[in-house]
Amino acid sequence: MREVLNLAGTMTALGASRAAPGVAQAVAEVLGRFVVMDELFAQAHRAIVRATGAEAGTVTSSSSAAMTLCVAAALVGDDLAAIEALPDAGARERRVAVQMPHWVSYGAPVPQAVAAAGAVPVAVGTACLVEGYHLEAAARGGLAAVLHVVSHHTTREGELPLGLVMEIAHAHGVPVIVDMASECDLTGAVALGADAVIWSGHKFLGGPTSGIVAGTRAMVRAVHLQNRGLGRLMKVGKEGIAGVVAALGAWERRDHAGEAAREGRVLARLSDALSGLPGVTLAPLPDWTGNPITRLEMRLERPAPRAWDLAATLVAGEPAVALRDDHAEKGVLHLDPCNATEEEAAMAARLIREAILAPGPGTTWEEQKRARARAAIGWLA
Repeated sequence: MREVLNLAGTMTALGASRAAPGVAQAVAEVLGRFVVMDELFAQAHRAIVRATGAEAGTVTSSSSAAMTLCVAAALVGDDLAAIEALPDAGARERRVAVQMPHWVSYGAPVPQAVAAAGAVPVAVGTACLVEGYHLEAAARGGLAAVLHVVSHHTTREGELPLGLVMEIAHAHGVPVIVDMASECDLTGAVALGADAVIWSGHKFLGGPTSGIVAGTRAMVRAVHLQNRGLGRLMKVGKEGIAGVVAALGAWERRDHAGEAAREGRVLARLSDALSGLPGVTLAPLPDWTGNPITRLEMRLERPAPRAWDLAATLVAGEPAVALRDDHAEKGVLHLDPCNATEEEAAMAARLIREAILAPGPGTTWEEQKRARARAAIGWLA
């Protein structure tokens, strides 16, 4: 396995995050014993309620699984026979509204997570503009739920804010599911009145691969009951649940101010090491979804290599250096400090400088897109 210097953040493709203190020990301990799973789920429920202020909570195998199971819960509730029949929802209302700016890929498409439950995803509004009347019209046509996505991948310009989404949906008796897998705010959406809120257990929380659902007692109970149906296909193990409980405890005890100061030192080291490079402009960029994190934005213009070439070269190296390249086609890369030590940042900065000052042969964006597709299908080929 190559060493990875992670300046991309909490990315699933890189293993998401380092385990928080106590998580590995909790996982190891539970792996060596038997438990009554419903009792372990109840322990997680109490930890999630304490952390989020919700009425109830449960754990899933991942946040994407949580999306599917929350939609399933909205479709059939606690009807045990209907749970076993999914994804065939019969004559029930199956439409689930998703704002068009939220039809994104988090590694897989959001609409697919909705459809996997037997629901029909319905696009609301347009790519850069959603108005209240768009959601009103969808609700009048009949909805089983509204799925609202908070993510770096969504188009935030013109999106319908969550408070207004809940006002409209609840006026029509429609539950609201909020997917905010990579967000640090564990209380805001719950306080606004969301029926179910989803987080990743293995990103900022530093737990094992898992998803967390918090919300109303009725909704969370219905989500948990999906383990008798679709949830069995994506079940979470005892290690995932115990790890989430430990991660939530570690989050409560974490020195968040100290962590922010550490990330600031990482950014300063990166900025100092990369300043003055030809064609490179650096600027701090606060997180665009509101997380308490600042990244270093790196804009590349000639004679610097193209952003996508630089990112591809670095991640293919040894050690690999992973940068956040969501906006590479715009000539922009982001350096995220949350998963890097100061020593790792210094090593990564040296490798970035070397790659910028001695670039290899360049590619067009079209060639880069083709290469990414070939790499995906080439695994074990």
